Amino acid sequence: MAFAAIGALALTGCGGDSDAGRPKGDETTKPTTTVQLPKLDGENIQVAAVWSGPEQENFTKVLDEFEKRTGAKVTFVPAQDPIVNFLGTKIAGGSPPDVAMLPQVGAIQQAVQRKWAKPVGPEAKAQLAKNYSKGWQDLGAVDGTQYGVYYKAANKSLIWYNNAVFENAGAGAPKTWKDFLSTAETISASGVTPVSIAGADGWTLTDWFENVYLSQAGPEKYDQLAKHEIKWTDPSVKDALTTLAQLWGKPSLIAGGADGALQTEFPASVTQTFSGGDQPKAAMVFEGDFVTVNIAQTDAEIGGDAKVFPFPAVGAEAPVVTGGDAAVALKDSKGAQALLTFLASPDAAAISAAAGGFISPNKSLDVAAYPNDVQRDIAKALIAAGDDFRFDMSDQMPQSFGGTPGKGEWKALQDFLKNPKDIAGTQQRLESDAAKAYQD
Repeated sequence: MAFAAIGALALTGCGGDSDAGRPKGDETTKPTTTVQLPKLDGENIQVAAVWSGPEQENFTKVLDEFEKRTGAKVTFVPAQDPIVNFLGTKIAGGSPPDVAMLPQVGAIQQAVQRKWAKPVGPEAKAQLAKNYSKGWQDLGAVDGTQYGVYYKAANKSLIWYNNAVFENAGAGAPKTWKDFLSTAETISASGVTPVSIAGADGWTLTDWFENVYLSQAGPEKYDQLAKHEIKWTDPSVKDALTTLAQLWGKPSLIAGGADGALQTEFPASVTQTFSGGDQPKAAMVFEGDFVTVNIAQTDAEIGGDAKVFPFPAVGAEAPVVTGGDAAVALKDSKGAQALLTFLASPDAAAISAAAGGFISPNKSLDVAAYPNDVQRDIAKALIAAGDDFRFDMSDQMPQSFGGTPGKGEWKALQDFLKNPKDIAGTQQRLESDAAKAYQD
């Protein structure tokens, strides 16, 4: 099994940031033209995504380059979660966007079932065949037909830490869950709260669960639970929740306690870890490589002040959970297909890579495009993994269960963060909501 090896490889450059002479996050490198695009003078194209802030700004640079090459006018349409509901409203009103960036495999499947999605055209398929592993192509396919282009990927098995706090406490990067809890206690004894949790955003809590579950229960059980082939009342789920409760059940180890965590949104969970020098509100924060976008909003230097280690092994292997966003055409137009072709090329990926906070599954992208060693090594590991990875479990599920604020898994895990003793009740609620979602 390659999971542990991937996690280790991803962080070989975490000790330093040898990016002298490289573009910084707010600059753009001019990509080499490797893909031919049609002229689209006068055509208006709308792209919908749930991105905002730096993530939206960086993606806009990609759309600007597409405009320059084709003559089309591209408008970014801010969407709300769950994006399937947002798109349904747009489509019902007769004004669907040309392309939507879908953050869940389940959302792609729903878009196909509702006959919204249009198959990928031959030019984009050629780019996918050239630049993507079969695993990433398959994630964007439904019943053998290609619909999605996975533009953005994520390694969601990383814990970022404030290096000054660790040095002051005499702490090192833990490799096992037991050592992680011990490290948290050491950090706490030094006078800094160890862990920042973005409990206001339910998706971060599903990521916590998935990493523990994959490492503890193993990939076969992970796949079964993702497809609801086993129930959430299964003993393996009880084991994972019991493990999570070892951290979530100790308010002194969590910034603001459970109540504070449930009011902390993801961006703040990161910035409060890297603001305040060696006396931040928290010493560690868990999430994917995209954390670097939020670290950039502080004075911390990635690879120096802000370092990273793989999610600790609960079982025999450290977990590696990936996520991603796929571009799907909702209009059968020349412009929509041209944009999918561009997004499947290394040209587009190079722009986002240089901006930071982005990892591409495009194996033709030169890793020199990334702004620092940390992101370069995470990208190398993702490509080296080939098809040997596990995709975010909640993103494979029906969106009503795995991807809706205030409902399903998001809500159940927020309630569990508030009351980690209620393991059996949490399992029952998860199973009840999952059963309903898979029947709809």
